[in-house]
Parts: sequence; structure tokens; C-alpha cells
Amino acid sequence: SKVDKAPFIRIPYKEAMEKYGSDKPDLRNPLIIEDLTEIFKGTEFNAFRDKTVKAIVVKMPEDKPRKFFDNMSEYAVEELGAKGLAWVKVDSENNLNGGISKFIDDERKIQIFTKMNVESNSAIFFIADEFEKAQKIAGGVRIKLGNEFDLLEKDIYRFCFIVDFPMYEYNEETDKIDFNHNPFSMPQGGMEALLTKNPLDILAYQYDIVCNGIELSSGAVRNHDIEVMKKAFEIAGYSEDVIEARFSALYKAFQFGAPPHAGIAPGVDRMIMLLTEEESIREVIAFPMNSKAQDLLMSAPSEVSDKQLSEVHIKIDVKDKK
Repeated sequence: SKVDKAPFIRIPYKEAMEKYGSDKPDLRNPLIIEDLTEIFKGTEFNAFRDKTVKAIVVKMPEDKPRKFFDNMSEYAVEELGAKGLAWVKVDSENNLNGGISKFIDDERKIQIFTKMNVESNSAIFFIADEFEKAQKIAGGVRIKLGNEFDLLEKDIYRFCFIVDFPMYEYNEETDKIDFNHNPFSMPQGGMEALLTKNPLDILAYQYDIVCNGIELSSGAVRNHDIEVMKKAFEIAGYSEDVIEARFSALYKAFQFGAPPHAGIAPGVDRMIMLLTEEESIREVIAFPMNSKAQDLLMSAPSEVSDKQLSEVHIKIDVKDKK
């Protein structure tokens, strides 16, 4: 069967982002992202200077037209938010042609070929940006190239567990530490990690099941210790008063003690989408909503009366829009 050929594998979040540029990697795609930042250190090529540089190599026919590379660059800029997409072609004699080939000297060429196992009649695509942006853009380019060259394995389900998600992330907009994913999950190392580690180095007991690039289930070991919970939220800028007000149910329950517990939430509709080989989840949902979050069959959402609003203690302040 499709499943028998492809057992689950365990991939830490950091590795998934480095190799695939996504925490939902499609393992049917054989392309791997490589980090060439060190190789381009001190480069005179302004687009790569002081940037994280990611690269993907793909075999391709020698006669691939320039238009293909232009289209790839356009896709990276317009669809993925890249500043650009650099590239070079490798001919049958392993010479570099086109694109940014003039900026790659012989020493860097040897290093790139060695690290990426570059073969003749290939193309190398480069993404240069801030670290996280470079990873995500490279992930999008990887998917696009896999589809363009029909590289994805056929008739198989490739599963993986994504584990070791970061507990926190740095929010550039607020210039503060924020939760990365699920604020109620248990940090790996418990209270000791919260007290002694750099918040950005703390991992959480969180996990996802991914199949063919689709997240099927997401779960975590839940934080069950009120003191750990308070400290975890304190690092993210929440005082105890705010925790008690916003998360009163958990806050009160944990005062009486709670056993260690964990869980996972399966997305049955996504599983059906894969089994039926549909491209969109909308095709397997009984009453899908449109782009405005409206259910046209049920005519929902509908207008609510003042009485209904009053029952749930909601007051709408209608202002003059003249």
C-alpha cells in the first residue's frame, strides 16, 4: 500500500526549516535546501553581502530557455516576497553560465559543488535575505521547482512527526519575546529551563503529524503546573493579573493540581482530502465558506437581534460614518 512504503520519521523543527524551509515539509520532493552563508562571507556581490544565503540545485535539460529563469524570479518576488532570485546554470562540462556566474570565483565554485553535490546539466538557485525570510522563501522555491520538474514521488504517502518546536520567538513589531506556537504547552526542561536559558533557546513539547506537505494533526504535552505556567507567561510579558483575567479557567483549575496530560487534534477533513487526491480542502467539506467567511447554503452568518446580543452580553457601538 501507499502507507507501507513510507514509515513515519521524526524531524526536529529546526532541521525541517533548514532542509525544507517549512514545518510542513512534503517529503515526496527530493530537493534539499543548503546553507551557503559561510561560503559567500566577504563576497563583493552586494545582494549576498551580510545576508543568509540559501541554495537549491536541480537537474535540468541544457536547452532550458532564459524565460524559465525569469519566470522563477518573478514567482519568487511576487508570490513569496523575495527581493530577487539569483541563479546559475551548470553545463555539461561543469562550467557556470548566466545569472550571477561572474560573482562566483573558482574557490567558491569548488566549495558549492562539494557541499551540494552539484552535477553537470544542473541549475542552482540562490536566495539571500534575513535568516527566517531566507528559509521560508527557499521553502517556496523548493516546492515550485519540485512541481515544475515533476519531481514528486507518485502514489505514496510520506509521513513525518515535526517535533521540538521553539517555545518563544522574537517579535520584531513589538521588539519583545512572544510565544511561538502554543502558549499552554510544557517547556522542555520545565521551570529550570525557564529560569536559566535564553528564552529563544527553549524548546516546547509540541508535535505535528505531516503528510505530503499537509499538517494532519497538531498536539502538545500540556503545561499542568501553575508556577511553570506563570513563569512561562511572565517571559512573554504577561503579569499574573492578566493571566488570571484572560485564562481564568486554567488558572483556577491549576490551583487544585492537575495530572500530566497531552493530546493531539486530528484533521479528519485533511486526511479525506489526501485520500481522495483533491487539491483543496474545500472539495471535501460539506458546507465550505467563501472568501468572506460566509456559508452560502445556510445563509450564514445572518443578522442577530438585540435580544440575542443581550443574552451573550455583547453591545455594538454604531458610530456615525459620515
